[in-house]
Amino acid sequence: MEWSRAHHAVEHEDLPALRDLLDDGHDVQDSDMHGWSLLHHAIDVEIDGHQQTGEPLHVDVTAYLLTRGADPLAPSRRHGTPLQMAENRGHWLATELIQTWLARGSKPK
Repeated sequence: MEWSRAHHAVEHEDLPALRDLLDDGHDVQDSDMHGWSLLHHAIDVEIDGHQQTGEPLHVDVTAYLLTRGADPLAPSRRHGTPLQMAENRGHWLATELIQTWLARGSKPK
């Protein structure tokens, strides 16, 4: 796979590495070869982790990316927006977080 370093950080839920990359100027709207943004990728990783391990669903990376300006309404080529992806794949926690984020008037940077 040809992922950026930021996508690798998201894949491994490595928030310190992701923070450093974004602080150094990596684009929070970065998309991979399939058109997934970092936020799409985070939602996918959080769902997969929950399904594969049975551990509670969480939104650590999703929440961090939102605070850094990721756009929850930016569509990918095939998977809709991150909000739609969370809704369609049953990531209720990300869905609630994004809807609350948007209701408060938070805007992507």
